[in-house]
Amino acid sequence: MNNNNSFMHESSYVDGDVKIGNGTKIWHFCHIQSGAIIGENCSLGQNVNVANNVRIGNSVKIQNNVSVYEGVELEDYVFCGPSMVFTNDTTPRARYSKNHKYKKTVVKHDATLGANCTIVCGHTIGEYATIAAGAVVTKDVKPHALMAGVPAKQIGWVCECGQVLSETLICKDCKKEYTLENETLKFKCKYENIK
Repeated sequence: MNNNNSFMHESSYVDGDVKIGNGTKIWHFCHIQSGAIIGENCSLGQNVNVANNVRIGNSVKIQNNVSVYEGVELEDYVFCGPSMVFTNDTTPRARYSKNHKYKKTVVKHDATLGANCTIVCGHTIGEYATIAAGAVVTKDVKPHALMAGVPAKQIGWVCECGQVLSETLICKDCKKEYTLENETLKFKCKYENIK
């Protein structure tokens, strides 16, 4: 563990060969396994497991009872809700070892994964996407998409600030405006006609 102003509760355990960034807080009953890299100013709630060789960016918040398995990568500012689930193998068997050949899952910056949702491995969650509580993600998720249900389907769009956008694609909180181009949400620059 790095010698910086990170905090680790005495009930947690950190294996050797782990890097923990400045200002990160690791709360009760966590386990950080060998080879894991955790960025700066992260918060890991009670009973979080970070598996071998996992990469976690800066300012990530992982709530209670989450296991971040090998093969998962969390970019900056990702939010993992309580008891949400990652997977890393689509064909698990207790009898047969995978020899660390896990499917990669990438959660892009500023995405939110709601409480008790499940992310089936091998997919990318786009930046600023929001996965609703209890949803089961079985495919890639577009940036800014709002996903809900089992299996998860897109039911709307989400602003950078986290607010669900209305049909006008104008955020009622921060007033950012968006447009749809080829089924992709784009920020509408107020000065786009200036050359």
